[in-house]
Amino acid sequence: MTIKTRLRRYIVPNSLRFQLLSSSLMLLAGLLIVIGFLQYIFMQGFIYQNQAKSIQSQIQSLPPDAWMMMAKSVHDTTDVPDSSSLGPHRHGPFFLLQDAHIALIDQKGTFTELTNGSGDGGTSPRLAEEDYKNALQSNEHHLSYQIVNPTGENEQLIVLQTIRTKNHTQELIQVSISTKPLKNMMLHQLLVFLGVSLIALVIGILTFIPVLRKTLVPLSNMVDKVEQIDAGNLAERIPADQGQVEIDHLANSFNGMLQRLESSFDAEVESKEQMRRFVADASHELRTPLTAIHGFLEVLLRGAVNQPDMLDRSLKSMFVESERMKKLVEDLLLLAKLDRSPNIQRKEVVLDEVIKEMAPQLRVLAGDRKVILELTSHLRGWFDVDRLKQVILNLFHNAVQHTDSERGEIKISLINVKGGVELLIRDNGSGISEKHLSKLFDRFYRSDSSRTRKYGGSGLGLAITKSIVELHGGTIRVDSVVDEGTMFCVWFPLIETSK
Repeated sequence: MTIKTRLRRYIVPNSLRFQLLSSSLMLLAGLLIVIGFLQYIFMQGFIYQNQAKSIQSQIQSLPPDAWMMMAKSVHDTTDVPDSSSLGPHRHGPFFLLQDAHIALIDQKGTFTELTNGSGDGGTSPRLAEEDYKNALQSNEHHLSYQIVNPTGENEQLIVLQTIRTKNHTQELIQVSISTKPLKNMMLHQLLVFLGVSLIALVIGILTFIPVLRKTLVPLSNMVDKVEQIDAGNLAERIPADQGQVEIDHLANSFNGMLQRLESSFDAEVESKEQMRRFVADASHELRTPLTAIHGFLEVLLRGAVNQPDMLDRSLKSMFVESERMKKLVEDLLLLAKLDRSPNIQRKEVVLDEVIKEMAPQLRVLAGDRKVILELTSHLRGWFDVDRLKQVILNLFHNAVQHTDSERGEIKISLINVKGGVELLIRDNGSGISEKHLSKLFDRFYRSDSSRTRKYGGSGLGLAITKSIVELHGGTIRVDSVVDEGTMFCVWFPLIETSK
């Protein structure tokens, strides 16, 4: 990737990189500005205070009598026209700042100018009388200073310092200097700070870009994976261990969503395939009896109607095929009803009494087969009685079809188990091979199509049974061993009966 391409990725206004970079830079610049402003404010107060302390120290370094002598000298030479003959005291003590203005204020408030600075023609600014009174009442070690701007152009730092004369009187020395040199120094320091800050900002940008790029690598990987997924590859998954908690959580959530989408698509494909097979199987099942009926009608139309034996056989065969077709249509309608409106009418029943009531019918269906009932009494629950009977009949009929008509044995058991009740229907028939067990409850599936067709089976009985069991909140399973027999186990939850 070229440098131009990399830079372009960082200057796209709507990109996350640009927003993070610009936000970080703006925040850093804002912090530097605030720090510079606060530094200027604090530094100004610190410099003014240090300068005032320096002036205070210089005032205190000169004996009080010296100050009084300078004030007396000023009074004695007031009428002398040539100020050049006044000597060096006219310009104040040589160790004070060069451009300082010095004045002495006595107890009566008399203001005496001791120096005119460096010959700029200015005079010491005068404060309010209240300020002088407060300063005269303070001790010698108290630091008293003010920042004033008497002319509006030249800001002054004024230091007031008390001195105690040999007569035990307290006088006040006022020293004022321009703050312009101090401000120039602070401005210079501020410019230095801004320069250093700008260099730090540039270094920060150069350092932050690779850090940002490395930080966004997991997100970039996620974008690449999403683009692959968008191309139709739902099997792709986003790595969920990239070292960033938020990205890992997002990856887990996204992978979960992909899993659900993939499952939904697979389920849709499977549903369409099942529907296709369902339509094909239903058409095939309906075509067989219709073809038989149509053939017998052709035979009758060709003159068999005048042959009593042929007419009787044809009518009986047509009746059997029509019954078979009727049963198939009824099963299809029942399945459609269970799928569309899975509501059943429940009432409280005693399970063993329902099976005992069906016993005569079951023995007729069994023929010469042996039927054994092992029923636990007084097991109550909420069931749709008609649907429950249909489950028992379907499973019993299935057992009859797969057992020998003379040596066959079918056993129905009702057992109270933890949390529910189990209905077991065992037979000693031919059994079902393991490859058929997983598809046994599919619609139109027959493990032995020739045999079930002989008995009118359409492959819908077990599918209907499973739907009814699940509507009651139960489960159904099958265990079978070839040449030994099969057992269907239906579990129903025990629902608290009404009082």
